[in-house]
Amino acid sequence: MITVYGLKNCDTCKKALAWLKAEGIEHVYRDVRADGLDRSALSSWMDELGHEVLVNTRGTTWRGLPDDQKAGLDNARAVGLIMDQPAIMKRPVFDLDDRRLVGFKDAQKETLSAHR
Repeated sequence: MITVYGLKNCDTCKKALAWLKAEGIEHVYRDVRADGLDRSALSSWMDELGHEVLVNTRGTTWRGLPDDQKAGLDNARAVGLIMDQPAIMKRPVFDLDDRRLVGFKDAQKETLSAHR
């Protein structure tokens, strides 16, 4: 089963959840702000994907960070940032057990459809 990580007020997450339901793809949703994230799982995601993929540098949370927190970001520091401020994580994150997908575009839809 697919686990979807996101934020309840994220429009892209809402679209992804509606699409999964319409496609009949079984999934579980976890709100990273309300439910939290497991640090070891997040560290594993970082190793797999890298902070360049998992940190949302376009959002208001990132833009509101002091420059010293943004400078020299690496995977370990990115884990700490996301644990402290879950809104800084790109979303949704789809956990397919054997790999993770980030975002909700055509490529992710194709992979999710094939993962039924």
